[in-house]
Amino acid sequence: MIRSLRVRLMLAAAVLAVLFMLALLPALQKAFSLALQESIEQRLASDVTTLISAARIENGQLQMPALLPDERFNLPYTGLLGYIFDRSGHLVWQSRATAAQNINYQPRYDGRGNEFARIHQANGEEFFVYDVEIKLLGGKSAAFSIVALQPVRDYQRTLDGLREKLYLGFGAALLALLALLWAGLTWGLRSLRRLSRELDDLESGARDGLSTQHPRELLRLTGSLNRLLQSEREQRQRYRDSLDDLAHSLKTPLAVLQGVGESLQQHNGEREQARVLQSQIERMSQQIDYQLQRASLRKSGLVRHSVVLRPLLDSLCSTLAKVYRDKHVEVTLQVPDQARVPVEQGALLELLGNLLENAYRLSLGQIRVSLFREAGRLTLCIEDDGPGVPADQRQRILERGERLDSQHPGQGIGLAVVKDIIDSYDAELSLDDSTLGGAAFRITFNLE
Repeated sequence: MIRSLRVRLMLAAAVLAVLFMLALLPALQKAFSLALQESIEQRLASDVTTLISAARIENGQLQMPALLPDERFNLPYTGLLGYIFDRSGHLVWQSRATAAQNINYQPRYDGRGNEFARIHQANGEEFFVYDVEIKLLGGKSAAFSIVALQPVRDYQRTLDGLREKLYLGFGAALLALLALLWAGLTWGLRSLRRLSRELDDLESGARDGLSTQHPRELLRLTGSLNRLLQSEREQRQRYRDSLDDLAHSLKTPLAVLQGVGESLQQHNGEREQARVLQSQIERMSQQIDYQLQRASLRKSGLVRHSVVLRPLLDSLCSTLAKVYRDKHVEVTLQVPDQARVPVEQGALLELLGNLLENAYRLSLGQIRVSLFREAGRLTLCIEDDGPGVPADQRQRILERGERLDSQHPGQGIGLAVVKDIIDSYDAELSLDDSTLGGAAFRITFNLE
């Protein structure tokens, strides 16, 4: 499938141009043929006029001079063929060039005056014939058919030469037309390329909206996109504000309930109820954090973000190394310095933070983070040397809302947020065994 608009338009224009020329060629050839035949007819008529002017009637007999005014009639190999027939169709005179010809022609003296025709001989040769009926010669009564002939092969050679030149001319004209069409399409689609560059800048975050420096046919589109962008920004801001308000309004009653629970724990008879209350409060707090993170880390529908990965990894690993300083974890980063990941920075921090925290917590002392690209796909892999995940549990872990470790309540929410972020960016999350001995989380982004 051809995905280039310019190539599509060029092919369509080329096909139309070729079809037009193919339709025009027969018409031009016909016009050339008719014009050439008309020229031949005029020349033969002139030859007949020469014969008529030289003919005389003496004593009722046709007399022709030994030398005609047109020297071509006097030479045997000029190809100028002239005949004179009487009323009965008997040949009474012929030019010297006819001596080498054996032409079978019988005039019809029927009062039609003159006739231009094309005759075929038994040997396959063809001739153009111009036949004029004469009733007066030099003011005297006469009845003759004066005929001039020309071989068709001369006409055919001329027509073939014209046809060859016509093909060459049309071929050159087609190439020139295609070049002009390509240049015209390149110039005409320049505004679309400029719009494409602006969209690229918009997706990368280099600009906030599309400019108005476009043809009026595109202004409605760019205006609609700008309104959509502004609406999306406003909606996202209102969404964030509402989430902040919700978090603030829920944290206050949860803090009150937390205080009530702590007070109940001081009474021996109510410690079990206090434990249950604390557990439910903690669960509610985790669910609130999960839903807030899940809602706020969605990617934009129109803007594509990309973040340099290495600085974020360095920062997160430095922080987690302090948290798990007793483990002395060694982290190997196989990531190019300027490699970028197509994820918003906040979402990428949340994703890496959860996966690296899980790796630090479960590892025995080694973690490896690698990034590689192949066949239009970018794969981020986080591995550890911990206990790993049993093969029969991997599918369940990767399902939405499932927890990796039920003994640590915070981890289930973290992995759920990771899964939501990956899904929102149309990426894929897989879990395999690592060569380090533990688990290997692989995140694959489709770059096409």
